[in-house]
Amino acid sequence: MPLIINGLGVSRGIAQGRVHLLKRSHSNVTRREVPKEQIPREVERIREGIEAAREKLGRIRDMAREDVRGFIEAHLLMLDDAMLVDMSTAYMQEHPCNAEWALEQTREKLVREFLSMDDPYLRTRCNDVSHVIRTILECMDSDQEEEPEAKKNLTGSIIVADDLTPADTVSLRHQNIAAFVTQYGSSMSHTAVLARSLGIPAVVGTHNAADWLREGEDLLIDGRGGTLLCATGEWLIDHYRDYQRRENEHQEALETICDQPSITRDNHTIELLCNLDLVESIEHIHEVNADGIGLYRTEFFYLDRAGTKADTEEQYHVYRDLVHRLQGKPLTIRTLDLGADKEFDPDYQGVVSPNPALGLRAIRRSLQDKPTFLAQLAAILRASAHGPVQLMLPMLTTASELRDAQALIRRCMDSLKREGHEYDADIKIGGMIEVPAAALNARFFAHELDFLSIGTNDLIQYTLAIDRVDNQVNYLYDPLHPAVLRLIHFTIKAGREAGAPVAMCGEMASNPSLTRLLLGLGLREFSVSPTVLLEIKQIIRLSSMERLKERCKKILMCSDSGEVSDMVARLH
Repeated sequence: MPLIINGLGVSRGIAQGRVHLLKRSHSNVTRREVPKEQIPREVERIREGIEAAREKLGRIRDMAREDVRGFIEAHLLMLDDAMLVDMSTAYMQEHPCNAEWALEQTREKLVREFLSMDDPYLRTRCNDVSHVIRTILECMDSDQEEEPEAKKNLTGSIIVADDLTPADTVSLRHQNIAAFVTQYGSSMSHTAVLARSLGIPAVVGTHNAADWLREGEDLLIDGRGGTLLCATGEWLIDHYRDYQRRENEHQEALETICDQPSITRDNHTIELLCNLDLVESIEHIHEVNADGIGLYRTEFFYLDRAGTKADTEEQYHVYRDLVHRLQGKPLTIRTLDLGADKEFDPDYQGVVSPNPALGLRAIRRSLQDKPTFLAQLAAILRASAHGPVQLMLPMLTTASELRDAQALIRRCMDSLKREGHEYDADIKIGGMIEVPAAALNARFFAHELDFLSIGTNDLIQYTLAIDRVDNQVNYLYDPLHPAVLRLIHFTIKAGREAGAPVAMCGEMASNPSLTRLLLGLGLREFSVSPTVLLEIKQIIRLSSMERLKERCKKILMCSDSGEVSDMVARLH
């Protein structure tokens, strides 16, 4: 009878191979008492470990494909942050101990801080902190053989580990592994994104998989469904081979429409853009021939720096390079959605809110920290001189927030003009509709702004008073709640009446089962994950927008989510 282990599929594909259990030499860091006079030497050992880690990651970066080097460079940036040495030194001065133990305590403290954050993506950044510090610990282990895994023949193996760093993933890819399985991780971790970039089937979050698997045994994994199968019979292997064949045929069929227009049967053109979290993922956007980037979440660029600040010049170069790589397609840059529990600046004196989701975040945070906001505005405006750039303000709630932000944008334009920097004086400025107050006041925002974008992730949780990451109540998180649909429809209608385009960049837009519903509500711009863009395009090309609008009138009259769900399932 086969053993079945479930996890989270993060990179599609079926793989069969022999298990290789990846062990970490630094997994059990022990505490050792150190006389105070020897602490300077322990600090120096940390610095030497950081330098060795920098050399190791530099070698791996140099052998990586150009489109994935940024993942390694993000970890190299973290090594440059003095915080790692400073926090470890402070711990050793208060609790005299060896460098390894102090580094481990620094890692645990930073991980706790990241895990306390509300945003699911930001919580996954704790993995990167762990990856970097564990790389340092590996390099400090004088008894460890130099990169032992690199000397093994792992061709066709399925790697099973607690977690993998981006550096691990790149190195193992060069050894022609078949797939990897980790006990921890999420779909938004760097390693998961990198697996998709490299085309390696992967399952994460399997918890105790390593306890059930043996070195060298046969294993089959489904990187889409998140299933591991061992002790499988030939009939089961045949089933998955047939499944893989059908999946490949489906993907090949979708690829045939890659260069076809996104147009409904009744000739309504629908814009299909992509969301971008990591600059390294832009190659996926080209692969699906998206119409541009409808949402670039710039806070991820900040937070991946582990506390160091990005000045105007550095941001400008990142944004400018993105504009060039898009080759004339539009780039919508959202200003920072940070604050409260999602802080990148250790010097910022804001008070942590007891309820971060309702606290000082996004545009509220930016308007209180004007130097950081102005630095980003200057970078975005300067990048607009190189191609079509749109600026988008997050979490607008009141007219005064918009007025204040517009005044700062004008102030920034005046400064750039005096300094002789070029920018697009007619840059389009938009706002995100993420709270019920903004949706109900959408007519005002539509008249004041060039475009709107509906952020359904927050709109749903604020409308329903549901924390989508709270396991006790997230079962109530319902995109088909009648109140949510009416707010979406009201916003789209307000934009149409004011002549302001309305896009949607939340998870609802990336759900193919809701595509016809959104078309029926009048949505003409989708900003989605690259992995589902072609599937959504296929649905659009098979749909009649006017017919769907008529059917959705009845849906908007419903008062029960279950009834709405049944009607949505029958849309065609």
